[in-house]
Amino acid sequence: MNTALIFAGGTGKRMNTHGVPKQFLELYGKPIIIYTLEKFENHDEIDNIVISCLEAYIPKMWKLCNKFHITKVQAIVPGGSTGQESIYHGLVKIYESVPEPEDTIVLIHDGVRPLVDPDTITKNIACAREKGNAITVTPATETIIVDSQNGEVGNILDRSQCELAKAPQTFRLPEIMDCHTKALNEGKNNFIDSANLFRYYQKPLYTVEGRTENIKITTPIDFYIFKAIITAKESSNAFGL
Repeated sequence: MNTALIFAGGTGKRMNTHGVPKQFLELYGKPIIIYTLEKFENHDEIDNIVISCLEAYIPKMWKLCNKFHITKVQAIVPGGSTGQESIYHGLVKIYESVPEPEDTIVLIHDGVRPLVDPDTITKNIACAREKGNAITVTPATETIIVDSQNGEVGNILDRSQCELAKAPQTFRLPEIMDCHTKALNEGKNNFIDSANLFRYYQKPLYTVEGRTENIKITTPIDFYIFKAIITAKESSNAFGL
């Protein structure tokens, strides 16, 4: 079984949305989270979806799923105070729900990453089935500087050897569940994503290359980029390009 875990527990402070969580911002009458969910709803290899959502927005999330015909959603669970905690809540629900956890692949994806393409989802599933996990990456296209202090440039990395981790991040369910449980028991709650957590416990990771347009909508400029891409695609479809 292939399950998509969509975590949408953020409040969108950097978006300046005046109380509206960024995943519920609308473009052309459709919330960002629905654009994201549709990518997994319409993928033939995705069997079901679990959403980890702000608890106060769970009824709204169910209404949106019904309105936009998102039928693969099996459950919507309350998110946590961090992305790591929100993912854990979703994993617990999946583990309780699937008939064969040991044979389940889980694709962990940001609710505000709506431009993931079907081929990236397909490659994630294939890689995780073969090697145990899959981390979506894109090549670094700008200079990367690390270890800067007091305004002085530190080390400059060779960008040809660098990649940016994105999503989905895909794992065998028992393995990622084990890592999250260990972190919880050890009081470690500041992992930036599941790949970082998985690697902390000395697990090997494998990559699949995704598309650069698979952005995470975090700031207003990200939303405008998203709008431009959607508008361009709609225009192309309208004119048969």
